[in-house]
Amino acid sequence: MPKLAVIPGDGIGKEVIPAAVEVLRAVIPGLETVQADAGWDCFRRSGTSVPQETLDMIQECGAGLFGAVSSPSGTVKGYQSAILVMRQVLDLYANIRPVRSLPVISPREGVDMIIVRENTEGLYSRIERLEGDRAEAKRVITRKASTRIAARAVALAAQLGRRKLTIVHKANVLPVSDGLFRDCVLDVARTAVEAGQDLEVDELLVDVAALKMIAEPERFDVVVTTNLFGDILSDAASYWGGGLGTAPSLNWGETCAVAEPVHGSAPDIAGQGTANPIASVLSGAMLARYVWKNAKAADRIEKAVEAVLQQEDYSSQLACSTGGITKRLLEVL
Repeated sequence: MPKLAVIPGDGIGKEVIPAAVEVLRAVIPGLETVQADAGWDCFRRSGTSVPQETLDMIQECGAGLFGAVSSPSGTVKGYQSAILVMRQVLDLYANIRPVRSLPVISPREGVDMIIVRENTEGLYSRIERLEGDRAEAKRVITRKASTRIAARAVALAAQLGRRKLTIVHKANVLPVSDGLFRDCVLDVARTAVEAGQDLEVDELLVDVAALKMIAEPERFDVVVTTNLFGDILSDAASYWGGGLGTAPSLNWGETCAVAEPVHGSAPDIAGQGTANPIASVLSGAMLARYVWKNAKAADRIEKAVEAVLQQEDYSSQLACSTGGITKRLLEVL
């Protein structure tokens, strides 16, 4: 039976994560959950944003569901964003962001892409220095990280029956770093094709990819890219799935994974019971599909979300409360 580390985090995470857990329990009876702590509030209480106990618990469970993290507006000595700590320490090297047209809330039908983002290096290696009036940030691209994110993207395409892989980079301006990333992904993809995988491989410069995600989002199937590019492109593409408020994601390594809604902690509405839990619910579905290999449970959750979105009173005050949407999801399930 699956075991889940539940990490509400800050702000509305404390409201939407319990809702997602209710939905998961409805489709996976007997799901065992354990509570864990992380985030800005945790740092203020304990001096660390992610206690070792939480990291150990995620490893033990093999799966975590994290809500949101608040961050101070300025630099605070010793503080690191909780989700960045989890990604780095647990080596959650693949960030999976599906973008799919949903009923009613999506502005366009027919969009169905998965953005696979390298999650541990690039500019997010956070190697920076300030010398006088000059600030520098070091962008790290390695063969190991590029090869394994390519392998995850290719394997994901095979698992889901997807037949197109788009490599996004900026090798025309960054021929050494992005050139290495591009070449590694191409090598992995070519090997898969030679082994018999039905996979069309193309590539786009990141600025062209940004344009096409707005103008022609239907052209994309599986996209693989570097950390910063993936962060920006996936947020922009989420528009087609209803926006950041309904966007799920999965941080996925070799031994464990942490799912999280893409939205922030929304301190302006925290505690009011009005936060939409759909992004957290869909993030839970990603754990079911990819980590627990329970496609049936994932399909049930995703279909329930679609059914609730199509209800006539979805936009009413009751339906747009955290409890209201959760109640409707459980009724549909």
